[in-house]
Amino acid sequence: MRLMIIGQLEGYISQAGKIALQKGAKVVHCEDTDQAIGALLNGKGADLAMVDVKQKIGDFIEKLEAERIHMPVIACGIDTDTRSAVKAIQQGAKEYVPLPPDAELIAAILAAVTEEQSTMIASDPKMKEVVKLADKIAPSEATVMITGESGTGKEVMSQHIHRKSKRKDGPFIAVNCAAIPENLLESELFGHEKGAFTGASSRRIGKFEEAHTGTILLDEVSEMHPQLQAKLLRVIQEREVTRIGSNDAVKVDVRIIATSNRDLEKFVKDGGFREDLYFRLNVVNIHLPALRERTSDIAELAQFFADKYAQANGMDKKKIAKATQDKMNTYAWPGNIRELENTMHRAILVSMEDELEPDAVHLQKSGAAPPPPASAPAAPESAPSTSPAGSVQNPGAVEALVGRTISDVERDMIINTLEHCLGNRTHAANILGISIRTLRNKLNQYKDEGVNIPAASAGN
Repeated sequence: MRLMIIGQLEGYISQAGKIALQKGAKVVHCEDTDQAIGALLNGKGADLAMVDVKQKIGDFIEKLEAERIHMPVIACGIDTDTRSAVKAIQQGAKEYVPLPPDAELIAAILAAVTEEQSTMIASDPKMKEVVKLADKIAPSEATVMITGESGTGKEVMSQHIHRKSKRKDGPFIAVNCAAIPENLLESELFGHEKGAFTGASSRRIGKFEEAHTGTILLDEVSEMHPQLQAKLLRVIQEREVTRIGSNDAVKVDVRIIATSNRDLEKFVKDGGFREDLYFRLNVVNIHLPALRERTSDIAELAQFFADKYAQANGMDKKKIAKATQDKMNTYAWPGNIRELENTMHRAILVSMEDELEPDAVHLQKSGAAPPPPASAPAAPESAPSTSPAGSVQNPGAVEALVGRTISDVERDMIINTLEHCLGNRTHAANILGISIRTLRNKLNQYKDEGVNIPAASAGN
């Protein structure tokens, strides 16, 4: 855990830092938010920031978003200032902590952030085998490729491997290759010098340098542009990076974990991904099963998410009713664990009973699991089946689409998925199987056409 403390609070801020150090955190202190942004751009990464409410928290969070730095922010202030606390939360802080600091409260915050980033539930036999393989290869320096459908928990698995590795005390840096525009991804990975291009107002240390002595996760690496794939291959071979606008190579000591939701072997054959890079990244392959293939984990995962969002919203925790569990176990979960998480977030908010009732769990009809085959009575010999192989088994669903344009159907599917994901663009794009860039372009088009677009959730 890397904690960044920002501001001066009459010595209390250093007290909070000492407590965090005693709990095993690595602490860096910055005088103000401008210094903090400069430190972050120069490779002083952090997993959590505690910021004095007297600082410009709203501006700080906006700058973090502009620089694509993903880090929760906790506001803190001397005693309990309700007005300042509310303002900080409204500006994007996740929580407000009164000072002088309470050791148990600081420990709880650090534990909550760590748990949120790394919780893995794997009771199903299929998943146990996957975790067994991950634990076996974790101590090595081998590059790992984690594959599986969107939402199966590839980043959580990456963090699990890092925590079990010899690099566990080093940083874990994640880069979503699909969410960052192509023209910015090179700078994000390798860094740039001041003036290297329009908008480069200061030097920026890339993620590879930030991950030095630790692990870098290249999430959805298959979405990387072919030209950048060639540069990544060179970094892997030479173990050095060159910032944009510089001629000096910088040595980096990192372990690489990559993920993809594609069939990469087929993608390589189709020319979408370099074969030599694929072999470099795919030294060890870990395939995560879809949620529908590990049904004995569904109830435990659902309860974990229900408890998480009950606590986040200041609500009483609720057990999941047996009928609700049965309903969830017969659903195919096309969005996997990510869809389950969003479903339980919604359920805990709308539930009206002492236990989470079936009606609180809203599931897409398109994700219903197929019923088990039933033994139908034999057809009379005089009336043989005339249905050709591969004929539509649910003609009613098709008839409902007759007369509608492809673009109309696509629009409704995108909007409905976004509503199901509570406005989270990234989650919706993963469920739909499109890039976040494509989704945003579609939403901008619909907005121009006067369509009501669901509001974006925090951080989207």
